Amino acid sequence: MPPEAVLREVSAWIDKAESDLKNVGLVLPAEDAPLDTVCFHAQQAAEKYLKALLTFLGIPFPKTHDLPELLLLLPGDSRVPAEVGDLSELADAGVSTRCPDDMTLYDRATAEEMVHKALAVKLAVIAELERRGFLSYR
Repeated sequence: MPPEAVLREVSAWIDKAESDLKNVGLVLPAEDAPLDTVCFHAQQAAEKYLKALLTFLGIPFPKTHDLPELLLLLPGDSRVPAEVGDLSELADAGVSTRCPDDMTLYDRATAEEMVHKALAVKLAVIAELERRGFLSYR
């Protein structure tokens, strides 16, 4: 089991990811929801969950928003990559929504798909953390 300081850092990553998901949950139901920010926060949540797992495992990671790159850092026995599949589109949502000059416009169905992917990352990461002995982040 990692030291207490590492466990607190893992919990902090998870708390930040949960904040992004809470934002999504509050905004997405609105008829005029800004779907670009829904997609952005979905990507951010997935990124932070992956960084929580990497932190728990003691695997350093670069400052990146590239979800597939983060998945590649996980050890070979990790179930997360197989459980979440390709995260390229979700990774793009975190970048293509930030500036107006290259902003992708998302429809509701795509935004909901991005949220579904982020939730799949959450479930896979939490399951992996629990399998490895991290029983609670609260």
